[in-house]
Amino acid sequence: MVLEGLDKCGKSTQILRLCKRWQSLKLPVTVTREPGGTDMGERIRQLLLDRRQDVCPLAELLLYEASRAQHVAEVIAPALNKGQIVLCDRFSLSTMAYQGRGRELSMGMIRQLDDWATGGLRPDLTLVLDVSLPVTLARLGGRRDRMEQKTPLLARVKEAYARLSKVLPRVKLIPADCAIDELEGRILSTIRRQGTWVFPIL
Repeated sequence: MVLEGLDKCGKSTQILRLCKRWQSLKLPVTVTREPGGTDMGERIRQLLLDRRQDVCPLAELLLYEASRAQHVAEVIAPALNKGQIVLCDRFSLSTMAYQGRGRELSMGMIRQLDDWATGGLRPDLTLVLDVSLPVTLARLGGRRDRMEQKTPLLARVKEAYARLSKVLPRVKLIPADCAIDELEGRILSTIRRQGTWVFPIL
């Protein structure tokens, strides 16, 4: 399962809460993130988010997909093969939103590259935590990485998440301008509606 959304939408907090909930049921859980998740991926992450770097959109896309290919091969696929629940902070939908709509690259090219990088692997469920842009900017404050510096890009990405959640299967948009506990409740309700055969949860 993947949690998506603009930075500071609450992804990391909610992933940890889900992890603890499943671990309390004695279920094996792997928590990971993108870009990153592997030694190579974390090095690519530092390069991608460095405000001092000027990375062209195509190079940016290729770096994200290189990180994802290593991530799937080294972390995600082995965990799934062991029967573990995988909770990932960002995955393919981020690339469609940020590089497709945000950077205005070809969506067809992105999907083709992503299919190569993932081997066609798709999440059982992707939850997009939808936070308003003013709340996002307030939470970011002055601590913005290279991807967060341009408000127009963030606005396009937010719009893309909303649009993609309406047309892609197994993608759900969850309003996230609320307290942490309330957001957790919304997430759990959404997961329960998918069926416990996919996500065992109380």
